[in-house]
Amino acid sequence: MLNRIIGTGSGLPARVLSNDELATRVDTSDEWITTRTGIRQRHIAAPGETASDLALRASRHALEMAGIDPQDLDLIIVATSTPDMVFPSTACILQHKLGAKGGAAFDVQAVCSGFVYALGIADAMMRGGTIRHALVVGAEVFSRILDWSDRGTCVLFGDGAGAAVLARDASRGILSAHLHADGSHRGILCVPGQIDSGAVTGTPYVHMEGNAVFKFAVRVLAEVAEEALAANHLPKSAIDWLIPHQANTRIIEATAKKLDMPMSRVVLTVAQHGNTSAASIPLALDQAVRDGRIQAGQHVMMVGVGGGFTWGSVLIKW
Repeated sequence: MLNRIIGTGSGLPARVLSNDELATRVDTSDEWITTRTGIRQRHIAAPGETASDLALRASRHALEMAGIDPQDLDLIIVATSTPDMVFPSTACILQHKLGAKGGAAFDVQAVCSGFVYALGIADAMMRGGTIRHALVVGAEVFSRILDWSDRGTCVLFGDGAGAAVLARDASRGILSAHLHADGSHRGILCVPGQIDSGAVTGTPYVHMEGNAVFKFAVRVLAEVAEEALAANHLPKSAIDWLIPHQANTRIIEATAKKLDMPMSRVVLTVAQHGNTSAASIPLALDQAVRDGRIQAGQHVMMVGVGGGFTWGSVLIKW
C-alpha cells in the first residue's frame, strides 16, 4: 500500500513586491536580481499575517481538491522556520483554525528541505497503518527575518504556503523518501539569534554565504535524486517532472544538467515567488498539478536543500 497526494493547495499574501520597487529601498536593480537569481517578484505577508494564516488558505484549497473534511485528518505536519510563536506548534494552531481536533499535529524544522522532510515523515507514519489521511504543509513568513538593507539576502526570499493531502492507494503514490543532514555546515546559512530573558540575543536575520551554499546545493540535490532513482531501480530518464527547491535558477539549472534533464521538464516558480523556503516545493507542485502538467502515472521527483545543512528527495508515482 502506497500513500498518494490527492489534493494540493497554495496560500500567498496579497502584497507583491517587484524587483523595481525593491530597488527603491536597497542598492540593487531588476537586472541585477534577475540575472543572478531568476527572481522577478515575491509575495510579502501583511502586518499580523502569520505562517498559520497562509497555511490555512493553502490547506483549505488542498482539502477541497481532495474532497476531505478537516475532521477526517489523522495527522497534520507543518514544515516552517518561521512559526507563529515559540509554542504551541504552528500545526496545532492550524488544526484549530481548520476546525479539526484529535489527530496528531506537530512542526518540522528543516528550513528549505522542510516539506520534503515532512512528506517523508508523514509517509513513514502512514505506513504504520493507523493514519488514513494526512495534511502536510510548508509555510513561511521569511520577510520577518530579513535585513532589508542587505541586498545579498533580502532580494531572495518571499512568503507563502503550500499544502498536500495524503491518502492510501494500492497502486501509486510515494515510492521512497531519502533524508540527510550535516550540522557541520550550520554557519553557512543560518539565523543565529535566540530569545533570552525576553530579549533577542545574537543576530535575528538570515545570514548566507552564497557561493558556499551554491556549491553544496548543486552537489547534494543531484546526489539525493540519484539515490532515490537507485532505490527504485529507475534510470534518470524515468523522471517526468523535477520539482526542486526554488532557491534560484542557477542552482536549479545546474541540478537539472547533472540529472540530464531538459529545463522543459523542471517546474519553475522562483520568478513569481522567490525563495519561500519550506513553502517553495509545495507551491510549485500545486501550480503544476492545477495547470495539468503532472498526469497520472508520471514520476515526480522532489528535491530540497536548506540550512543545517539538510537535504532530501521524495520520488512519487503520480
